[in-house]
Amino acid sequence: MSVLPRYHVIENVLQYKMRGKVAYLGNVSALSALQITYVKPFDHPSGKGYQRPVDSKRCNDFAKYLSQGDNALFTPILLNAESKWEFTPYDKGRSTYGRLLCKDKASLMDGQHRLGGIKRYTQDTHSEINVPFLAFHYLDEDEEINLFDTINTKAKGIGISLSKYLHRNSDDISWISTELITRGDSPFHFLGTLTGKRSSGRHVTLQNLYKVIELITKYEKVQALSKEEKLTLALVFFNTIKEQFNKEWLDYKDYRLTHIVTLNALAIAGSEVFYKAVGDQKQQIDYSFIMKCVKKLRSVDWSAAGPLRYIKGMSGSRTLANDLIVQMVDKGK
Repeated sequence: MSVLPRYHVIENVLQYKMRGKVAYLGNVSALSALQITYVKPFDHPSGKGYQRPVDSKRCNDFAKYLSQGDNALFTPILLNAESKWEFTPYDKGRSTYGRLLCKDKASLMDGQHRLGGIKRYTQDTHSEINVPFLAFHYLDEDEEINLFDTINTKAKGIGISLSKYLHRNSDDISWISTELITRGDSPFHFLGTLTGKRSSGRHVTLQNLYKVIELITKYEKVQALSKEEKLTLALVFFNTIKEQFNKEWLDYKDYRLTHIVTLNALAIAGSEVFYKAVGDQKQQIDYSFIMKCVKKLRSVDWSAAGPLRYIKGMSGSRTLANDLIVQMVDKGK
């Protein structure tokens, strides 16, 4: 329903123009935001609907994000008031500052999952929060659809790799992954990209390395180490691999050693090596054992035309990892 049961007033609103379109900036309570907006579903009988069904997981994730408190900032929801909202300035001297009289609901163009999460959060916590909004005074149906399409297809998210980079100071794995790309003594220094955009010679993303570190530090006693110690373990392990197979490490086309499926396999196998190299006391880390295990792989054929050409995905990584574990660890028992 797009009809308000009674008029709603929004105070302290700024009116301005965007590319010739009148628009309003302001904020309302969460309860008001839910009352004065409606959604045009993609299957609307008019043929002018465009909104996808609500993803409850995304709403719940946003509600969880809001629970972080004052650090949980979020962007304004985007509305089309469809000329149903009237602006009145407080005085002639400030003609762009005043109140909005909402006679009917506005169409919610962007922010469906934010509002869903806000609703869940306020219900669960019995609290109230302000919701910022940007509302166009009037867009026709085609303009509204085109803007929605632009927002959701043309505008690019920052990507998972860059997101990991931004969290490097609060998340150990993000920090380790970043160090593996930025440090000059890392074998990934000339292979990695922080932003997630691959280019010639840089085919390992920060997201890829994040997964590698997750896999290789999976055991609890390894996780208990400091981030600097875990970084050192990773550097010793992968530098030894690079030194032993330098040609294969540098040739992405003819060898699969630095392909993601193989790096994941090496990480899975490496976790078993780390488990044995890290003693029950944190001070006891046998780096020579790690190098000794890696050197047992000297007979592996890493060529793209060899047996590794058949491995794909995480299932392939796990299969290869089992073979590597046998050579590195089990033979040493």
